Amino acid sequence: MKYIFLFLIIIPAAEISVLLLSGQTIGIWPTISLIILTGFLGAYLAKQQGLETIRRTQDQLRRGMMPGDVILDGISILVGGVLLLTPGFITDIMGILLLAPPTRKFFKALMLKLFRNWMDKGTIKVIR
Repeated sequence: MKYIFLFLIIIPAAEISVLLLSGQTIGIWPTISLIILTGFLGAYLAKQQGLETIRRTQDQLRRGMMPGDVILDGISILVGGVLLLTPGFITDIMGILLLAPPTRKFFKALMLKLFRNWMDKGTIKVIR
């Protein structure tokens, strides 16, 4: 919980600093245009990849397979899309990294490790 609190304080402060620096470097209107462009790009990419993930999930369920890897893709796409819709360059970079399939593999492995640690500690329980 303390990490979430730090995250909620540090990230917005860093975003404001980067936005002010960007506004001074390239100007106010180009900065605003970049923020709007990444918002639209994020919405488009999240929709496109989200629909593909839904299709893959349905395909795996039809075959009788458990779509574990696809669910992690869906979580990554959801979080990446939300980060791209959030104004700021730091969150945009994180969102692009979560939406790009090559870098998403790293985050999926990280999430899988985190979920396994939670299950081992008994923080969350899996009911089968």
